[in-house]
Amino acid sequence: MARIFLTRPRPRPLPIGASRALTRTLIPQPPRPLITPRPLPTTFSPTSPEADTNRKWMEELIRDTEDLRARAREGGGKEVLERWKQRGKGKLAVRERVAALLDPASPFIELSPLAAHEVYPDPLPGAGIVTGIGMVAGRKCMIIGNDPTVKGGTYFPLTVKKHLRAQQIALENQLPCIYLVESGGAALPYQAEVFPDHDHFGRIFYNMARMSSLGIPQISVVHGISVAGGAYMPAMSDLVIIVKEQGHIFLAGPPLVKAATGEVVNEESLGGGEMHTSVSGVADYLAQSDSHALSLAREAIHDLSPSPSPSRSQKHIQPPLYPAADLNALIPPDPRQSYDPRELIARLVDASQFREFKPSYGPTIVCGFAQIHGYTVGILANHGPILSPSALKATHFITTCSKHGIPLVFLTNVSGYMVGEKAERGGIAKDGAKMVRAVARAKVEKFSIIVGGSFG
Repeated sequence: MARIFLTRPRPRPLPIGASRALTRTLIPQPPRPLITPRPLPTTFSPTSPEADTNRKWMEELIRDTEDLRARAREGGGKEVLERWKQRGKGKLAVRERVAALLDPASPFIELSPLAAHEVYPDPLPGAGIVTGIGMVAGRKCMIIGNDPTVKGGTYFPLTVKKHLRAQQIALENQLPCIYLVESGGAALPYQAEVFPDHDHFGRIFYNMARMSSLGIPQISVVHGISVAGGAYMPAMSDLVIIVKEQGHIFLAGPPLVKAATGEVVNEESLGGGEMHTSVSGVADYLAQSDSHALSLAREAIHDLSPSPSPSRSQKHIQPPLYPAADLNALIPPDPRQSYDPRELIARLVDASQFREFKPSYGPTIVCGFAQIHGYTVGILANHGPILSPSALKATHFITTCSKHGIPLVFLTNVSGYMVGEKAERGGIAKDGAKMVRAVARAKVEKFSIIVGGSFG
């Protein structure tokens, strides 16, 4: 006859060092009432003679500090500012540029406003540079602007330190950087203290390259002369805006060029806005004035901001201004017959709004930013055979979109790369390979729409 024994299950062993009291924590306990802390008592009397003495002393310090900040805000002084403004119509002072760049009624948190105070033999208000954090197109940005009324916007050792400090804050907080450039480069008497060390002038460009690789936008607005080391500021940027007949970018000015090579040139032909937007490709947008340039910078920040989420309200999306039915009549049956791809883009994108990238450079590929159903996209459309400048332009644009997570839309109608001796001497194979490499490396969505031929 079988016997059945009923036994209690053994309790599971507790971890070493644990107490049976821990088991009670598994049972829900009623919430304990919060103990309201008592207010701190005070014995301070704001009407006492001691408080009155302290108040007068502190108010005097505040007045002195505000006076110093007010003098720093004047830059090189009112007389220097007036003479400087007479050099160009519609020129804005550096703080006026900052104000025009910011969103209306938004604050500007200025950094190191009293840097270099009484450090050098001659006054250097604010170290000759304005830095701070502000809202641009709804996004927090780091703004770094040269003050050309202070020693021509040149870089002293503390100017470099202040600039690097702003970049470090931008890097740590993922803030887009907007550089308002008008600088004569390094201050010549201080070159030994500006160039050679780890945290000297070259570090500015290292920081720009590093932030750009991390997808933190680097945008330069060239308001005036950008010479020598200052010329690398726009050259290292993701997007460059230059003011027509006012902004100039060159490694050496006309006098030095003449002394070194015997070549006689003027500032405009050597490094003016029209040359750099149509020939060299160093600059991407040509502005008509300081104000126009700052508007373009705001648009650039908007374009390089993250795309909206799928949950975005549809009521704000505007359809194209022109009917989609026009597309049936727009594209000719003969692939050898050309048409303006902008006409096609106007019937594809929201509100028919298209912000073209480098419109005067490499015209056989049309590149630009637009929105499709509320999403920011980068559009590339062929407008003839691919030449070296257009391949380089497309490479720059694709890389920029990839860094900032902007999907790419290709409107393909191409007979291939340009052939011939001139094209080969210009490096078409190398430049074309750069474009292919950029497409392969781009880590964003890619959409290709064949709107004509795709061969060659």
